[in-house]
Amino acid sequence: MLTQLEIDSYNELGYTGVQNVLTFEEVQELRAVTDNLVEESRKITVSDEVFDLEPEHTPDSPKVRRIKSPISVHPIFDQIIRHSGILDIVAQLIGPDIRTNGNKLNMKLSEVGSAVEWHQDWAFYPHTNDDILAVGVCLDDMTKENGCLLVVPESHKGPILDHHLDGYFAGAVTDESFDDSDAKKIELRAGGVSIHHVRALHGSLPNTSSNQRRLLLFQYCAGDSWPLSGIDWDGYKSSFLRGQPANQPRLVDVPVRMPLPGSKRTGSIYETQTILERSTFSKK
Repeated sequence: MLTQLEIDSYNELGYTGVQNVLTFEEVQELRAVTDNLVEESRKITVSDEVFDLEPEHTPDSPKVRRIKSPISVHPIFDQIIRHSGILDIVAQLIGPDIRTNGNKLNMKLSEVGSAVEWHQDWAFYPHTNDDILAVGVCLDDMTKENGCLLVVPESHKGPILDHHLDGYFAGAVTDESFDDSDAKKIELRAGGVSIHHVRALHGSLPNTSSNQRRLLLFQYCAGDSWPLSGIDWDGYKSSFLRGQPANQPRLVDVPVRMPLPGSKRTGSIYETQTILERSTFSKK
């Protein structure tokens, strides 16, 4: 659970990190299952509905940059998205009724892992209110050297920046005024979790170290937050992890840019961002 000071800090900055949420045994099981899945990726040569592959991937040298929906692949991931230690923290930040709208396992292999350019999750899926956040479960120590999560403090209070290029959704900030000089690192030990608000500007640099960085990402929404792109009732009900569904969305005055027209390239954020003409990270 979070202290009131930690809750206040999250509300002010738009992000936080919490150590020791998962046990050593839970982390070890997640690592073992993940290793087995990477072994399975030897059977494919192009990205599919399960794996998003690094460009250097080969059957002899498997390199996976994302498992697209891990809770659909192995029950351990479904258990962790429902982990009481995680949901208790999430409830402190967005309320007792909690649903999920996505999950993925991002992998940054040693000296290979792809960058994730600066973006706001809200640009991908605006809702009727912004009581939405992402929890990153660290399977490995997450450091500056191996591509830890970067967040711009208080950016969740500001506008939704343009994520379009040449009229199409690019999955990354294309606003020329964007400045990442105030970005902060979230460094955590394995078993810790990062938390960032759906409107917070965030990204991660490539892994330049010899240590891999695997981050299991869960998206959580308040139960009365409905996607503006629409959702059917059965899908809405099945997304609940705690509490009860209700047909009364809560409407809040929040800035919105719809991710339309859609991307020229689909599959994952990595593919969407390939249309960028240059990196969104400032050269220092």
